[in-house]
Amino acid sequence: MAHTNANKIYGLIKAEAVLTQAEDLRKYLTGIETSFGYVLSDKEGTTFYTDARYLEGAEKALKNTGISVVQFVSPLENLLKKYRQVAVPVGKMLVPDYEKLKSTGLEIVDSLPAFTAAMSVKEDYESAYIKKACEIADKAFTALLGDIKEGMTENEVAALLEYLMRKFGASGTSFATIVAFGENSSVPHHETGLRKLKSGDIVLIDFGCKYGGYCSDCTRTFLFGEDGKHGDFKKAYGHVLEAHMLVKEKVVSGMTGKTADAVARDCLKNYGLDKLFTHSLGHGIGINVHEFPYISPKSEDILKDGMVFSDEPGVYLAGSFGIRIEDTVTLKDGKIVSLTDSDKKLMIL
Repeated sequence: MAHTNANKIYGLIKAEAVLTQAEDLRKYLTGIETSFGYVLSDKEGTTFYTDARYLEGAEKALKNTGISVVQFVSPLENLLKKYRQVAVPVGKMLVPDYEKLKSTGLEIVDSLPAFTAAMSVKEDYESAYIKKACEIADKAFTALLGDIKEGMTENEVAALLEYLMRKFGASGTSFATIVAFGENSSVPHHETGLRKLKSGDIVLIDFGCKYGGYCSDCTRTFLFGEDGKHGDFKKAYGHVLEAHMLVKEKVVSGMTGKTADAVARDCLKNYGLDKLFTHSLGHGIGINVHEFPYISPKSEDILKDGMVFSDEPGVYLAGSFGIRIEDTVTLKDGKIVSLTDSDKKLMIL
C-alpha cells in the first residue's frame, strides 16, 4: 500500500528523483512513523534512508513492499550526486535546508502539489483506517459520559477520554484534546486547564484519535445538569445542529469549499448567528488532522468522492457559551457519509 503511494507520487512528478523528508509525507510514502529519515524515489525504485533507531523496525515493516531500507550516512548531498534534478516539497522545508540543497547546483522541482492531490482522495485502505479511528473515538466518548463527575477538572476529563481511546485501540490522539467547561466553551480552541466542573455547566469536547496513522476529529457539546438558565444556549444549539445536518444533506461532490461553507453559514444567518460562526466549516482529514481540502468562505478547493473532511459549524458568544457540533465525513457516490456517529441531540447529563 505505502509503496504504491511512492510509485504514484514519482509518476506524478516530472523529475529524475523525488526526495522527501517531511514527517507526514514520509508516513504517506512508507506507512511507518519516524522522526527522522529521507525517502528517495527514482526510476530504479524507492529507498528509505534512516538512522539506527529505526533500522530494525523499518526493515520489518517494509519487508516485501519494494521499498529498500538503508542506514543514512551524512551528508545528504551524497545521495543526490548522480542527479541533475530533484523534486522536494518546498512548502514543507526550512529555508536553510532549501538553500543548502539549491547550492548544490541541482534543479529543484516542487513535489508538494502532487502530494496534496494524491493525499486528498483516500485509497480504500486509508478510508478503512479513518473509519476505525472514528469508531474508536465514538466508543470512547460514549464510555466517557458515565464517568464524568462534578468537581472533575477539564484536564481530568481530557485524560480519561484519551485513556479510553487508547484502551479501545488508538495509537494516540489526533491533536491535544480540548475540554472546555462553562464560559471557557466560548473560546473555539480553548486550552484545556484546571477549571472544575459544576452542575449547570456547558461542556464542549473536541477530540480525535489515530489508527494506522490516520486521524479522526469530532466535537460534542452538552449540558452537565439542568439549572434552567440556558434558554439561549438551547435555542442556539438547535440552530447549529440544523446547520450541521443541512451540510450532510446539501453538500455534494463537485462543490467548492466556499459553496459548502455557505450551506451552514447561510442557515445560521437566518437566525442572526452567522457573525458568531468565527471559523470555517471544515478541513480535510487524513494522516494530518488538518489538510486539503479546506471548506471555508474563500476556498475554491473542489470536493471530490473519496475526500474526508470535517463538518463543524459553531457559534461562540464571548464570555458566555460556545457550541460546536463536528463529525468526520466523507464523500461517496457524490454524497456525504458520516464516519463519526455518536448522538448529536442535546444531551443533559
